[in-house]
Amino acid sequence: MGILQELLKDIPVPKLTKVKVKFDDQNLKDLGHALTEKLHQEHIKNTVKPGMEIAVAVGSRGLDRIVELTAVTVQFLKNLGAKPFIVPSMGSHGGATAEGQQEVLAHLGVTEESAGCEIRSSMEVVKIGELPNGLPVYIDKFASQADGIVVINRVKPHTAFRGPVESGIMKMISIGLGKQKGAEACHQMGFKYMAENVPAMAKIIMEKTPFLFGVATVENAFDKVVIIEALTQDEIIAKEPELQKQAKALLPKLFFDQLDVLVIDEIGKNISGDGMDPNITGRYPTPYASGGPDVNKMVVLDVTEESEGNANGVGTADFTTQRLVDKMDLEGTYANGLTSTVVAPTKIATTLPNDQQAIQAAIKTSNILDFHNVKLVRIKNTLKLSEIEVSEALLEYIANHPNMEQVSDLYEFPFDENGNLF
Repeated sequence: MGILQELLKDIPVPKLTKVKVKFDDQNLKDLGHALTEKLHQEHIKNTVKPGMEIAVAVGSRGLDRIVELTAVTVQFLKNLGAKPFIVPSMGSHGGATAEGQQEVLAHLGVTEESAGCEIRSSMEVVKIGELPNGLPVYIDKFASQADGIVVINRVKPHTAFRGPVESGIMKMISIGLGKQKGAEACHQMGFKYMAENVPAMAKIIMEKTPFLFGVATVENAFDKVVIIEALTQDEIIAKEPELQKQAKALLPKLFFDQLDVLVIDEIGKNISGDGMDPNITGRYPTPYASGGPDVNKMVVLDVTEESEGNANGVGTADFTTQRLVDKMDLEGTYANGLTSTVVAPTKIATTLPNDQQAIQAAIKTSNILDFHNVKLVRIKNTLKLSEIEVSEALLEYIANHPNMEQVSDLYEFPFDENGNLF
């Protein structure tokens, strides 16, 4: 028996029970109609003139109904006699290549056919200014040549910094439209100053380009659009902070203040830019964000197929499995850290041979007197929180919580003969 097996062989693994978690599921049923109404406001319509070539910035994150949002916006512009085209706006994503970024859009379902217009993808940028601190401000070359710019994005809290504006329209303008060079510039001075740099860069871009309007969505805990707005430059500056507050209030969450162990079945770039959303786990890649539960030890077991080996975020956990490490594309993972300047999430967590030993290692090191009383929660990933599994020690807490309900008897962790979950 190896030393690891010897150290872990007597660590008990708790029984689990399934728990349903209640979140507000209100959403916009007829999104196309709601967006069309917002776009037809006079002050939005009046920004568009016949014959204008308009760059529509569409990004890489999995926005709810991004295909419909894009198609409705493009059709609105065409109906007014404009000539819209799509510009992939995703910083350095898609391997920081023009082809890669167009492929990312296609993966999301946004193609020339679905959108009803041309896609012009390039990593070339134009420098249009500097911040007072000397940081350069860039914008996509095709967007810089357009007669107008429209941006589509979701507003939500960021995972690495806090400020009145985090992830949303202004970040899409400053980092998304700035391509790899813009993303690099905005990250250059670190997340400590991101809350200042993102809106400052966005304001320069909006002032120095023919920026028309932004389409902003807010999603509920089930990633469904609940709020949609079409906003001009002044409205974005005035209203995005309020939209972000609403987005934060609607975020799904783990309703626990403190946990001994959090087990996460999978991480991946299709789940969060950080592999797993720190707003859910309470584990942040920088000291400039906070919130969520206090988790003593965290385990991540696998990386999603869609993430294609990019295991950014594994370093935020304490333990992982050899299975995950074997799937890692180190180059793709490390590129995240080199662009964002945050490298702790790309480190490899303490690696155990299988799921069982990774979970036992987390329990052993969770700093509790009686391992049988471990407060443990298991989730599939940070997007799927409406059904979770909890250990026996949390049953009384669950019984008294208005948002949670036990829906099964206790059962053993379902390990196979190789110590992996099935």
